[in-house]
Amino acid sequence: MRPIRLKPRSGIGIGLVTSIDSKPVPSACSRVANDAVKISAGFRFERMLMTIDDDANVAMIGSPDAKAGSLADDLSSDRPLSGCHRGRTCISASNLRNLWIVNLLHLFDLSLIARRDEIALEWDGAEYTFADIERRSNRVAHALRARGFAKGDRLCVYLGNRIELIDIHLACVKLGVIFVPINILYRDREIAHITNDAEPRLTITEAELLELVADRDDRPLEDLDGDTPAAIIYTSGTTGASKGAVLTHNNFAANTVNLLTMWQITDRDHFLLALPLFHIHALGNGLHCWLASGCRMRLLERFDHRTSIDQFRDFRPTLFFGVPTVYVRLLDTPPNVAREIGQRMRLFVSGSAPLPIQVFERFRDLFNHTILERYGMTETFMTMSNPYVGERRAGTVGFPLPGISVRIDDGELLVRGPNVFAGYWRRPDPFEDGWFRTGDLAARSADGYYTLLGRKSDLIISGGFNIYPREIEELLLEQPGVTEAAVVGEADELRGEVPVAFIVATSFDTDALERSCREQLASFKVPRRFMQVESIPRTALGKVQKHLLGTRTSRPPV
Repeated sequence: MRPIRLKPRSGIGIGLVTSIDSKPVPSACSRVANDAVKISAGFRFERMLMTIDDDANVAMIGSPDAKAGSLADDLSSDRPLSGCHRGRTCISASNLRNLWIVNLLHLFDLSLIARRDEIALEWDGAEYTFADIERRSNRVAHALRARGFAKGDRLCVYLGNRIELIDIHLACVKLGVIFVPINILYRDREIAHITNDAEPRLTITEAELLELVADRDDRPLEDLDGDTPAAIIYTSGTTGASKGAVLTHNNFAANTVNLLTMWQITDRDHFLLALPLFHIHALGNGLHCWLASGCRMRLLERFDHRTSIDQFRDFRPTLFFGVPTVYVRLLDTPPNVAREIGQRMRLFVSGSAPLPIQVFERFRDLFNHTILERYGMTETFMTMSNPYVGERRAGTVGFPLPGISVRIDDGELLVRGPNVFAGYWRRPDPFEDGWFRTGDLAARSADGYYTLLGRKSDLIISGGFNIYPREIEELLLEQPGVTEAAVVGEADELRGEVPVAFIVATSFDTDALERSCREQLASFKVPRRFMQVESIPRTALGKVQKHLLGTRTSRPPV
């Protein structure tokens, strides 16, 4: 075994083998060694040491003080290596030729390998290092391989937040198996829609977890590139039956790198994650930013407003991702405790549904912290964000993130960039000259801030006038006693459509609501009816399902 010192190659973070024992590297050894180095892009190479075993045709990467592993004479270049000691990753030469192409593991290895001994995760009262996460997911990957899983197979997962879900997702990433999470609130009919469409080799529930075990904890290696599908995530179904968005390694990676950069997420953060991992918000933003940044994460089974304050005070997070309904709950925090939490917090982020302006303002006053609102969707990951440094403007979603192009066509927002999905699973090409129509209506201010006006399918056209429901909803939420509001269109023989408001309220006065609307809105925007309901149908992350409300307005034209 011979030591090789690595010299960082300027600008791109890929090491270049310059010498072996102070002698020039032979071309063959240089080729193998350099291929190996490429799997460690982003490492601090001045602290790394590579050794090559010429006889076994094997390269090992590790820290200079790691003990050299003894290599068995009968090692095949086609299978993972044994005999590697702590601090080193052993890669067979045949696999080195495949691993130079960047995939998600290049980001994750900045933590799984480079920060292996650091505490990575707190779950259910226990702590796990990044090395623990690596070994656990490797065992699951071998168990899946034993069941016949191969690159491109689909694996449906019907689980709530738990460490095993992380293990399974990472195992899929390593094998090229397509991860298909299912909303745990779904019932048989909704689950059947996904499983019939995705045709998975297996659907994992809690009952199958005990069978996902294997003795081997070395990393299985697969030929993956950035265009390899990593997941199929089914849309939330706010306008009808959900569709499977095919998300590649490159899509996930582009989103992760953008958020680490623009939100300044680092290994110094303490990240509290309470959102469901079956959703792109928690999976693509939360889990992947954690793995790439190397921060410490506490995973909760769910957000529980009864215990949330205790979690904030005990874990002392600096980073938190939430949805508007979560921030509404946090408004009940006692003022002295809210200020204590706000002082330690570096960044609160809100998304997945519009954040009402009054919630934004009340939260800022209570916690002395301004929420950063951003915009994204399953098909595009994060597209826009208010600035980390600069004005976080209420009611807006800020500016396009780096590398992402947006334009507005007839009021609708179109997106193009490396974040945009590959297409819908087994459905026609959804792109127009490379642009994806989001179905969201938007407007751009003179200084570049974008505001969402609602879904295009929610737009109400009444007597030739466009009515944007969000404008009416924001006004209704300002009225005394109103806690939730949703406005939909109802068929009208004369005007085509008229707005109807659904209200959740502690006190309900139809005359007062109508009077307020008439005083502050054009007459054609005033809801024809105000209907009090016990609840407004929402997705698991709080997005209003207006297509379900629309069924309640069905009646013969008046």
